[in-house]
Amino acid sequence: MTNTAIQNTIPDDNDFKVIRKLKSQIIEYSEDLRSDPDIKQALFIDTETTGLDSTVDEIIEIGIVPFLYSKATGGIIGCLEPFNSFQEPSQPLSEEITDITGITNEMLKGQSINKEAVKKIVLESSFVVAHHANFDRPFVEKIIPSFCQIPWGCSLEDVPWRQCGLSGGQLLSLAYQSGFYYDAHRAITDCYAGIELLKIVRDKNGVNAFQHVLDRGRRPYFRLWAQFTPYELKNSLKKRKYLWNDGTDGRPKSWYTDKMYSEVENEISFLNKEIYQRENDNVIIRKIEPSDRFTNRC
Repeated sequence: MTNTAIQNTIPDDNDFKVIRKLKSQIIEYSEDLRSDPDIKQALFIDTETTGLDSTVDEIIEIGIVPFLYSKATGGIIGCLEPFNSFQEPSQPLSEEITDITGITNEMLKGQSINKEAVKKIVLESSFVVAHHANFDRPFVEKIIPSFCQIPWGCSLEDVPWRQCGLSGGQLLSLAYQSGFYYDAHRAITDCYAGIELLKIVRDKNGVNAFQHVLDRGRRPYFRLWAQFTPYELKNSLKKRKYLWNDGTDGRPKSWYTDKMYSEVENEISFLNKEIYQRENDNVIIRKIEPSDRFTNRC
């Protein structure tokens, strides 16, 4: 039975929804595309790691999918040849990590990432996207410094998913809501899913998701370090997407968040009213250039 025939058997009463498996097609980077000044190459990247702390944990898999886009409109043209590689860690994987990622010690034995190949891909690109850039960027910068020199965007933080009619932030959930599914929790398939979402999802004004990521990724941000906040209000900060730094890396031992210039005044007002409950000078503000977003170097 064909897909059309199957769909015709489903009652048209909004009680059912048909979703399709994601199939990513690779396009040829033709000379016409290469010579067009409006066409740029970006990367979607995803990693699997031995844990959550980039200072001690290691990458065990990296997936990179280059894609072409219009600099003017943010429209995604198509994907190029992907890069996918395993990396054997210094210590065997825990059962928990194997359960989460599906990656075994046998799969990693003797494997290593070709860093020069990755460097070449990075140098050919103008922008990097990850679905959780605060997580992925510190890991990849540790082993491939070229990632330090290029602006990053985050499809989790930079896209107003609710304005696009979607709820939640996990890739798998966003995919289901957008009409497709895929084999999750492997680096390369997560990349393809992320690119598809950036391509097809639009807000109520018709702006596609990738344009939102580009707009935010091209401008400087300001990091607010909220020092000496009351411990009992930590959940209020977490709810507002503040992150904690323990001070061991030389940066303040403090909660922090990154905001656009237009958002700084409102955030200071929130901290004074809801957290400190008074005017104070405990907040340190530092400018972050586009190439330094989502790093531990700021």
